[in-house]
Amino acid sequence: MALSDSVTTCLSPPVHYVICRLGFEKKDTYDISNILSENGEVCWQAVTEHVCYLESDQSVDYIKSIRSLGPVCESVNLHFKSLTKEQFVIQYALWFRWTNYTELFLEVFDVLQYTQSTEVALGLMKLTSCLERALGDVYLLIGKDCPFLLRDLLASEQLAVVFGQTVMNVLRVFIGSPYGLNLRNVLWHGFASPQEIPAKYCAMLLFLTAGLGQLLQTYLLQTKCVLVHRPYVIFVSLEELDVFPGKYLTISKFLLCYIYLNHETLSIAEELIKLSSFVLKTMLPFWMAALTAFKQSRYADCVILLLPQLEVGLRLLFTTTNKCPNRLLTAEVKFLFKVNYDLMLAKHLDNEEVNQLPAVLEEPAMASALKEFLWDFLNHQEGPRIRDHLSHGEINLEAFPREVANQIVAFAITLLCRFSDEDMFAFKEHMVIKPLMNCASCYRSRFHPVSRLKKQVLECMKSIHLWPELPTVPEEHVQMIKGLEGNAEASTLILMISEIISQLQQYMPQSCCSSDDTINSVLTERLLVELCDTHICTLYSPRPVLETLVVLRKISTQCHQVSEQVIASTELRYQQWMNKTLRSRQRHNYLRMLNSIKFLSPVLRFILVLITLELVNVHLVFKKNPFDYQQYLKFLKSILQYTENLVTYTSPEKNKWDETMELTNKALTKIRKISDRKLMLMQLAT
Repeated sequence: MALSDSVTTCLSPPVHYVICRLGFEKKDTYDISNILSENGEVCWQAVTEHVCYLESDQSVDYIKSIRSLGPVCESVNLHFKSLTKEQFVIQYALWFRWTNYTELFLEVFDVLQYTQSTEVALGLMKLTSCLERALGDVYLLIGKDCPFLLRDLLASEQLAVVFGQTVMNVLRVFIGSPYGLNLRNVLWHGFASPQEIPAKYCAMLLFLTAGLGQLLQTYLLQTKCVLVHRPYVIFVSLEELDVFPGKYLTISKFLLCYIYLNHETLSIAEELIKLSSFVLKTMLPFWMAALTAFKQSRYADCVILLLPQLEVGLRLLFTTTNKCPNRLLTAEVKFLFKVNYDLMLAKHLDNEEVNQLPAVLEEPAMASALKEFLWDFLNHQEGPRIRDHLSHGEINLEAFPREVANQIVAFAITLLCRFSDEDMFAFKEHMVIKPLMNCASCYRSRFHPVSRLKKQVLECMKSIHLWPELPTVPEEHVQMIKGLEGNAEASTLILMISEIISQLQQYMPQSCCSSDDTINSVLTERLLVELCDTHICTLYSPRPVLETLVVLRKISTQCHQVSEQVIASTELRYQQWMNKTLRSRQRHNYLRMLNSIKFLSPVLRFILVLITLELVNVHLVFKKNPFDYQQYLKFLKSILQYTENLVTYTSPEKNKWDETMELTNKALTKIRKISDRKLMLMQLAT
């Protein structure tokens, strides 16, 4: 029997007891009128009386509190079931406005009427994320930087000031503390199956959210404060997320395929869910509900349901291959959720042994692609960080883009297919599945600093390539201006660049080099494209590599800004020249700028080639001892300082074009010295 069939729960015995049994031990019938007044106000004092405290330090006794609150939760659940939708809206809708998402809480009420376990779990995940976001907005009424973790937010003094400490202790029994029910984390990390989450806890959190709205209204009236909601996070550059696009996609130079998550693909996915060893049978309802949500265009629901299941499936593989099956379960308190994406994607386990998860993927390309995809979509700071944004309530669920859901569903299908039995060969070779598998295995990181630097470099080069097309004054106009000097200095700088290139040419692709015209044949977009096509490992990047990348990216950013400033200034000054609105001094300055452009273009292109060559060899930074590494960083930072000064001198406010020559001369001299001493990373490759 496969492990995915034999596992009946991912909750460890103590956690299972706390969530599934503890709140049902007291059989008392609790009268709803004890905590709900006739005019619909939550009687918080009656609720907080059920929170128990330890005698030793007066901290919350979570076990006794959950046991005591159990009948209260049941009473609230029955109360909601007794209401019609219209009655609920009249009595409670007003008190959900502070969350900025009243519709979600009305939706959760509808779910509770039918108690379909999968929908209850989904509703609870959405409710807790929205509640966290709203509590963060309240925190900012008093505090400055909202805590990232829910447990820190609930324990903050700022929320205690607004709602009262005893009220916050009630919330911490349900969410935010690993000692309590911890419903949010148990669900978002995929430990709880649908049938393991009692609906009455969802009902209680719905009730408490309304009560918080009542308390907040009182606070706002007393303090004359206005609650401001932070804007939602919006996914930008969706085309960058198109790994499995619904259009023709180039898999290689010779192969095009059409990929779309159509009805046929989703039907095959439903069959794979039932047969794949990647799916725990207890979690199967979540998978089926996710595909249903996708079909119904409920894209946020689809992704919310799928992300925890991807974590469960990978945790199953991780614990199996690393022979630690006990870690498939939730652990207690300080070890809770230790087996998460960060650990599963790490090179080594926390005991320093090598992580065996990549081995189970068999193909190195697939192993690398899997990790790069997960890091890109979930972890990298410049990536979409889908789970973080969703679980912390930072995304407008109603406007969640299909493009993002498309990627997660398609990626999930590839995992289902990869971890299916050999007799599933027909599925793997199916005309709508095979292209997905090909795309997955070809994936390369798009949001790692390495990938972002490549993109920056190419965008900067495109900007510089616009310079020759910029309008310039007729040559006869230039000759009319007396005292214009600098051509000799510019020629000297260009000669210096040419000499450095000759030294470094051996480290460049020979197909892009020519001896006829060193600068124009080497410092080309073609060279940069070829260098940026070089595969650079993005997994397990250690600190020295990341530190180096930070400086290289800053240099690229400054170069791009210089280019954009040159373009803007050139176009503006030309127009002013032609309109004869420039004063004598401005005309001289404009011509100095045109003169400076002659050497600034090759200088910027040279720097782009230089940092790209260093990027290609960035992992060789480990060949440097600590002292040499610090000296190397110092060198890179000197180039950064040069480019920052260029930004200042070429700005419309400064227009110090003559000074750029002196700056450039010093920078090139330093680069030549480093090159002579062979201290660059590219020079360590031989």
